[in-house]
Amino acid sequence: MKLLITRPLPDTVIAQARAHFDTTMRDQTTPMDRAELVQSLSDYDIVLPTLGDLYSADVFDAVPNPRARLLANFGVGYNHIDAAAAKSIGIAVTNTPGAVTDATADIAMTLMLMTCRRAGEGERLVRAGQWQGWHPTQLLGLHLTGKTLGIVGMGRIGQAIAQRAHHGFGMTLKYYNRSSKPLPFPAEQVASLADLAAQVDVLVIAVPGGAETHHMIDASVLSNMKPHARLVNIARGDVIKEDDLIAALEKGAIAGAGLDVYEHEPDVPQALIGMETVTLLPHLGTAALEVREAMGLMAIDNALAFAKGATLPNPV
Repeated sequence: MKLLITRPLPDTVIAQARAHFDTTMRDQTTPMDRAELVQSLSDYDIVLPTLGDLYSADVFDAVPNPRARLLANFGVGYNHIDAAAAKSIGIAVTNTPGAVTDATADIAMTLMLMTCRRAGEGERLVRAGQWQGWHPTQLLGLHLTGKTLGIVGMGRIGQAIAQRAHHGFGMTLKYYNRSSKPLPFPAEQVASLADLAAQVDVLVIAVPGGAETHHMIDASVLSNMKPHARLVNIARGDVIKEDDLIAALEKGAIAGAGLDVYEHEPDVPQALIGMETVTLLPHLGTAALEVREAMGLMAIDNALAFAKGATLPNPV
């Protein structure tokens, strides 16, 4: 079977792919354009795409009788793939849950600490040669230990964040989720997102991307947050209405934000770049070699199951 890998992946993943498939690896690190997307469905049996490879309904419409029968997505998030449209023309979609959980939770904690303790601001001060030495009121931030954390989305990643916050930082946990969860730590489910925003010192977004969560965090939610509170997003950029976040930060309605993802990624608004109160990371959620290897090998496992006619391990 012919397999297309749409971006360079770790060597171990490529070796595994080539051991089992007639493999083509696209050497660009940028997403495929529409012509490439359409061609991929015609020329390959399996495609291993990733974030930014926008398999929208019109792409599937352009290939009503595709050769491809599986999109083995590299990543847990698949909002760049219209899975319903894929299914309608006989293409299955899989993802890589589990492999990303701990690494993404770690980045959430990184952003929480950096934003609350003003670490990015402090590093810029030192690098600019403007630090004049320690003094008692320098860069006073928010002490994270013992504070109240609100988690939007208590799935695998939300629970991993909660475990770190509870056991590592003694934080009080509250969460907003479509359903209640049996959890191995104390956590209060709050009925509405607005109520959760009003009760916490840090609000972390950990929901999947897609139409249901698009602009879930907007002015109405942000206006309920406490003036000293911080917002952290490690989910998908368009879960936050970015213009509303900028407005809230500019008027001091919230004290800061930590972002690993952006609404129009990789474009980051200059307004955010210019704010000292915002920590900005370049989508580092799973950026550790062993994690990317695990993700890639899980995607290959999905492809191998498909090739053997077996049950797909991770269908979406």
